[in-house]
Amino acid sequence: MSTNLNKNGDCMIVERVQEYLEKIEKMKDINAYIEVNKERVLKEAEELEKNEKLKDKPLYGKIIAVKANINVKGYTISCASKTLENYIAPYDATVIKKLKANGALIIGMTNMDEFACGSSGETSYYGPTKNPKAEDRIPGGSSSGSAAAVAADLCDMALGSDTGGSIRNPASHCGVVGFKPSYGVVSRQGLCDLAMSFDQIGPITKNAEDALLLTNIIKGKDPSDSTTVETPKFEKEDISNYKVGVVKEFMEVADDKIRDKIEKGIEVFGDLGCEIVELSYKYVDLALPTYYLINYVEFFSATRKYDGRRYGYRIEEVCGEEVLRRILIGKHISEKEYSGKYYKRALQARNVMRKEMMRILKDVDVIVGPTVPKLPHKLGEKLSPMEMYAYDVLTVPTNICGICAGVVPCGDVNGIPVGLQIQAKPFEDQKVLSAMIAFEKAL
Repeated sequence: MSTNLNKNGDCMIVERVQEYLEKIEKMKDINAYIEVNKERVLKEAEELEKNEKLKDKPLYGKIIAVKANINVKGYTISCASKTLENYIAPYDATVIKKLKANGALIIGMTNMDEFACGSSGETSYYGPTKNPKAEDRIPGGSSSGSAAAVAADLCDMALGSDTGGSIRNPASHCGVVGFKPSYGVVSRQGLCDLAMSFDQIGPITKNAEDALLLTNIIKGKDPSDSTTVETPKFEKEDISNYKVGVVKEFMEVADDKIRDKIEKGIEVFGDLGCEIVELSYKYVDLALPTYYLINYVEFFSATRKYDGRRYGYRIEEVCGEEVLRRILIGKHISEKEYSGKYYKRALQARNVMRKEMMRILKDVDVIVGPTVPKLPHKLGEKLSPMEMYAYDVLTVPTNICGICAGVVPCGDVNGIPVGLQIQAKPFEDQKVLSAMIAFEKAL
């Protein structure tokens, strides 16, 4: 709260909003935002400064960017697609209601891969987002704009969504903190879903303490989302007695330069008093086919409402190549003669992967390792779909298994950030967040 006060203790939210608006304009080539309504946000800042009831709230005056697939009343919720380019949200998502009730101010809607289909931030109808830490490189996706906005200091914090790594991937590439809560910890009401059994909203922040703060604000049971559960408030705890698992197969997937940074990060946990335990996970090779088969089918189902009668345009007529690919493959897999051959077997594989993940997590507090297997490619570089999907091999197991995971910066390779991923059992989000905070402080 002190960052929102001047030396006399007077509130200065309007001034801070103006500073951010000027920076956003100056750095518009980053293309982090799709929509910023200057008049609206300045008016809301003035009203917030006068609101005595909110001044003691934990997010009072915090300026937050929101991924363009989360409903914020009065803003365009385009999902970075021509399909919904004129769709104005008629209501606030549950997470947005919680932010506002705790004194936060929404500054705008951030760019993303179209309908969250992508790992690079390049598939947006509004053009690619640049990586503020390495402007010739991709920022990662699909929450590209949210990560870029935080990395470029164009907001205090941001919200993203994570279906298979869409918070953690760009957080790693942009050198910021990202957290994917356990499935069910945060309401998905008001989120335009990519794959409903994987999706989870989470924070992207400048430090791990803010990730803890923001997660505690947005979490909780929601009558509008039957998948949600109530959990106790997550508290920072001492990790010196933690058992920290290192999965050798996860390490082997990463290239040498990334693995070197992660190994140094693991040493930090040893220095903090943690016991390092080597683990083996047998099903890394199942991760991508299992995830994408389920993703295709659930995404195809989710897009049937974009038929051109109720929302904007018919999606198949105006969407980009990657979105169309997922729709067509999902339709094919869903057909009666193929559903048992592909989709049902993918669900079986998912159960196998979950059981194996619970087995290796049984005797450790957290697992640490790389977030992505390779450094971000250069903007405009042509990759095949399978090369692009390969970015997700280390993040999709988290979503498949419904566990929690966070990313914290752990150095760079020639100026390109590298993020350390930390995972834990379902609903042990406190352990991940505590490990992120301890690691960040030690580093």
